[in-house]
Amino acid sequence: MLRAALRSAARVVPLFVVDSGVADAGFAVPNRAAFLADALADLDAGLRERGGRLVIRTGDVVTETCRVAAETGAGQVHLAAGVSGYALRRERRLRAELADAGRTLVVHDAVITALPPGAVLPSGTGRDHFAVFTPYFRRWQAEGVRPVLSAPRSVPVPEEVRGGRLPSARDLCPGGTASPALPEGGERAGRRRFAAWQRSGMADYQDRQDDLPGDATSRLSPYLHFGCLSPAELVHKASARPDAGAEAFVRQLAWRDFHHQVLAARPGAAHDDYRPRGDRWRHDEDEVRAWKEGRTGYPVVDAGMRQLLHEGWLHNRARMLVASFLTKTLYADWRVGARHFLDLLVDGDMANNQLNWQWMAGTGTDTRPNRVLNPLVQARRFDPRGDYVRRWVPELAGLPGAAVHRPWELTGAERAAYDYPDPVVDLADALVRFRRARGLT
Repeated sequence: MLRAALRSAARVVPLFVVDSGVADAGFAVPNRAAFLADALADLDAGLRERGGRLVIRTGDVVTETCRVAAETGAGQVHLAAGVSGYALRRERRLRAELADAGRTLVVHDAVITALPPGAVLPSGTGRDHFAVFTPYFRRWQAEGVRPVLSAPRSVPVPEEVRGGRLPSARDLCPGGTASPALPEGGERAGRRRFAAWQRSGMADYQDRQDDLPGDATSRLSPYLHFGCLSPAELVHKASARPDAGAEAFVRQLAWRDFHHQVLAARPGAAHDDYRPRGDRWRHDEDEVRAWKEGRTGYPVVDAGMRQLLHEGWLHNRARMLVASFLTKTLYADWRVGARHFLDLLVDGDMANNQLNWQWMAGTGTDTRPNRVLNPLVQARRFDPRGDYVRRWVPELAGLPGAAVHRPWELTGAERAAYDYPDPVVDLADALVRFRRARGLT
């Protein structure tokens, strides 16, 4: 957006509006507020190195953007496209109000994703999006992503436009307290993290991406969500490598694009079943509370939920595991889990969060909607020695090896020594209940 604006004008106003609508909807949460505050400070520093600065306003995005445009006599407003229903409604309002004032809105649709939503469509079907990832990925690979644009050397900003104070995390989320282990936000921090992971982690990513204790993922998702890193640039850099790890990483970036193109075509999927299964979800308050607190009695599930509480982030394999447990084992509505994740995740993204939850619940694009991830099988495969559990469930740290995954097998005084709850449900009974609910037995 910045390069396009500089091509069309001698001066530009880099503007960020702290959107009051986000707070009103309950989506201004402490973890993302802290990361965003870092990112804005980093962006302002980068602009100042180029003779510019970041202009901050607070309130309704449409009102404040139009006000700045009027104050400066701007002819054009540039922004990155969004795919949520909220973003699309905001964009329509902004376009209309700018047009009434004789101004133009320019929307850039290959910024937050590597490929624009809708850039590739199923051939000859008349469908407006891909509903299955594999054929989407083939077309995505063949299409190719846009070239990477370098940062401008100079960013002239009108001196007369008032800037506003950079917001703190507390300004963005009053009264909230962020998780104690959040990453530093901003482009510089994101580039450092990517460079380090590219050197020491990417080559092994294919083999280690599901390794729970090894934590071998890139952890770049917050930087992608907030636009601190360009997905197009990451695709180009990874594609230049010959190893299978780089190919697996690019595939994950394509999954991200896939979910954005689904939500762009079906904005209602943020809250409605993409493919309804006739579910009559249970809601046992005690079970849901135990899941949120990491006290279900299944150690690998509890480890994931406690990592989320502590870091505001969760390993992808653990996300799948805990989502399956909530929706298939407890048979609780996926929206309960999706909202809890959005309350905590520093990378909380409407497209990826909601549609991944629907994928695991079997109401989304998964071609095997009734699959159930057994937490004991998952623990055996992805945490065979129990190191992930011992890291996040310290009350079980004294149990050796794989025994940590089955604390209920302890007897007598041994069991009493561990302050850990019994399982909230029996896995076999829960599976029967789920299969009956889906009409599979």
